[in-house]
Amino acid sequence: MSGKARHYFPGNNTPEGFFSYYHYILSQHEAKKIWCIKGGPGVGKSTFMKKIGKSILSLGYDVDFLHCSSDNSSIDGIVIRDLKISIIDGTKPHIVDPINPAAVDSIINLGDYWNEPAIRKNKFELIRINENIKDLFSRTYNYLAAAEKMYDNVSSIIGKKLKDGELYKIAASLIEEELSHKELTTDIGQLKRFFASAITPTGIENYLDVLTEGYEKVYILQSPIGINCGRILSLVLESALYRGLDVEAFYCSMKPGDKIEHLLIPDLSVAIVTSNEYHMIEPNGKTLIDINALESQELSQTQAHIASDSLERMDDLINRAVECLGEAKKEHDHLESYYIPNMDFSKIELLRREIEESIKKLS
Repeated sequence: MSGKARHYFPGNNTPEGFFSYYHYILSQHEAKKIWCIKGGPGVGKSTFMKKIGKSILSLGYDVDFLHCSSDNSSIDGIVIRDLKISIIDGTKPHIVDPINPAAVDSIINLGDYWNEPAIRKNKFELIRINENIKDLFSRTYNYLAAAEKMYDNVSSIIGKKLKDGELYKIAASLIEEELSHKELTTDIGQLKRFFASAITPTGIENYLDVLTEGYEKVYILQSPIGINCGRILSLVLESALYRGLDVEAFYCSMKPGDKIEHLLIPDLSVAIVTSNEYHMIEPNGKTLIDINALESQELSQTQAHIASDSLERMDDLINRAVECLGEAKKEHDHLESYYIPNMDFSKIELLRREIEESIKKLS
């Protein structure tokens, strides 16, 4: 019987630059083993991890595939949740280094398998391409920073259409329905933070359907852009943690440090997700909470125009950021073309099998 695969993003392209929640993947205390993969572009890190993940899935273990926001077809890590084992890409921009070497962490250096003299011949071309990539990411983050300002316009105006009390009533109802049967405890639950959706070279991609698959109760907060459903989710999150429940919180690309968009409470098989035009989820078999229907205050014509204009400009700026990411992806593919022919993939395949055997011994 095959295990269950989940997909999400541990990092994201945001108005603050690349925003990382990698330190939430597996803590040093809970991890049985963490491998950090080092090596340049095109050395096979993503393929290495994908093959191991699929192999371990076939043995019946659950595996999380951690996707790369700069290339959604690539992964930055896997987590074998049942075994508390992870393999993480430890290269820029999400640099991960061993914290407790040998005791918890080990390094896999795929740079040991490249032809350095052959790669060095292209030194100045590689430097040029890397500089282009750096510039394109800088432009990306400038566009997203401008998009955030437009988002703030929308939020400050659209938020006025709904009284705060309405959001708190929804939170209270969810807590009463799903959490009231659990006693408060001093043993606070564990919180993990990630992204269910990300701004990528192919647009805004999300894994909401995959993440909520198998959950017995899924609530959908159907909400327009600008209504801060994070207030609801923050209250539910705190209530769950103080009842000793572990929670996974998934954050907004525009407000990565503080705005929660989705919550998973695995112990209760309960999920609460926000659905809007940027990340939609099929409503079939789920409980819909229509935030739109609760709007109770009219906007002036001027406010409505500013909100509409800001939303349009935000969308355009995000699209321009996506275009820059697409150009950066092309440059990265060009960069990889100098490494791929100069790698000994047969030896890397042997190493992969060794790592798989090590994982099996740790099971």
